[in-house]
Amino acid sequence: MASCPEKMDWEDLLSKQRLGRPEDDGHVGFRTDFQRDFDRLVFSSAFRRLQDKTQVFPLAESDYVRTRLTHSLEVSCVGRSLGTRVGEEIVQREGFREIAPGDIGAIVAAACLAHDIGNPPFGHAGEDAIRHWVRTSRVARRALDELTPEQRAEFEHFEGNAQGFRVVSRLQNPDNEGGLQLTHATLGAALKYPCPAHAIDAGRGISRKKYGYFEAEAPLFEQVAQTVGLLPQGEGIYSRHPLAFVMEAADNIAYLIVDFEDAFRLGILDYATVHDHFRALLQGRGQATLDQRLARLRDDKERVEYLRARAINELVEASAQAFVDHEQAILAGRFTEELTDTLPFSEALNAISQHSQEKIYDHLEVQGVCAAGYSVIGGLLDLFHEAVHETAVAIREGERPSPRARTITNLVPAQFLYQYTPDTRAPERITAPYPLLLNLTDFIAGMTDGYAVSLYKKLTGMALPHHG
Repeated sequence: MASCPEKMDWEDLLSKQRLGRPEDDGHVGFRTDFQRDFDRLVFSSAFRRLQDKTQVFPLAESDYVRTRLTHSLEVSCVGRSLGTRVGEEIVQREGFREIAPGDIGAIVAAACLAHDIGNPPFGHAGEDAIRHWVRTSRVARRALDELTPEQRAEFEHFEGNAQGFRVVSRLQNPDNEGGLQLTHATLGAALKYPCPAHAIDAGRGISRKKYGYFEAEAPLFEQVAQTVGLLPQGEGIYSRHPLAFVMEAADNIAYLIVDFEDAFRLGILDYATVHDHFRALLQGRGQATLDQRLARLRDDKERVEYLRARAINELVEASAQAFVDHEQAILAGRFTEELTDTLPFSEALNAISQHSQEKIYDHLEVQGVCAAGYSVIGGLLDLFHEAVHETAVAIREGERPSPRARTITNLVPAQFLYQYTPDTRAPERITAPYPLLLNLTDFIAGMTDGYAVSLYKKLTGMALPHHG
């Protein structure tokens, strides 16, 4: 039996091999493999739907505040800068000739695009709405009774990160083995939590805080983990890809800073509060120059934008240095923190995080719409699962489902009700409990905020189509 390596190897970690394509496709062109990953994600329908998915301020009337789409694009920009900066150190030390620093930046940028692609409507409240449905719904209890304990854990702890891996590796381009067929390097960098749901253990470090893949995608996950050489830490559990720490840092930097900016634009935070918190991140040289620049700007809106840009740049430089400082522990699978927790000004970041929780995330407007999300998502899951389950049981037993069940089931796209046999490619109705619940969750999680609200209103009779 081969012994486990003591640390990960960068040559494996930067694998260009594509999931679902065992052989190199021989593509040679002006785009690198990792740039092609980025483009595939941008042009995917799942990414496009993020334009109407909540970041922090659900269904905001202002066209300024971030959606999941703009947030993901901004994270990818931060990730590209941070990844390229880290890549300069790696490429120089490893002596790579076919990998440039920009390639590592492109891997991180693509992983950043994918980091929220599986999130349901209503932001993080949408994830919790699914978990709440599992805990409280009679329909959910019946559905979970038919699952194994490992399968139940996936829904009890429903996780957008695992849904994201399912989206890019299976649901997008479902006729392709491997879905979007991204490189293993990009997929590895996007896997923040390389463990199954039943292995969640926050006491073992940040990589076990949540889970990163469903049982249905376990073989695909194993392909990624083994190809890039992640270190095994138990059955189905691996160390993080080093660039996953970089992707996570880019996400942390983006949302901590820009949520403050959005709150200022909506009048939730005043300029003095934003200035003081951002200024705490800029304690190096050039304070006098900073003051002069702020004084020249015409209004507080432009001052906040300038401070935001300076703060992000400072955090990128500090996070890159933190990665270099901890690289050996990361490669050995011993590093268990977020990079941003190790920064010299982590206290200032924690102060921003705490203030965001108190003044932004707990704001009445945010909480009110998020609360509505519980009703919408829970209501849709109840209606659709009850109807689809009834029709599935009827099919298994050779009976006819009720008209109500047939009517509601007809509203579910065929891709979530049928699977295709590999040989004949003929559609076969899904009746097994686990894939049935998983596919219905795919249907709900893939909805935009607006579509979920509209559909819920129609199904509950709150809004009906009419003419005249």
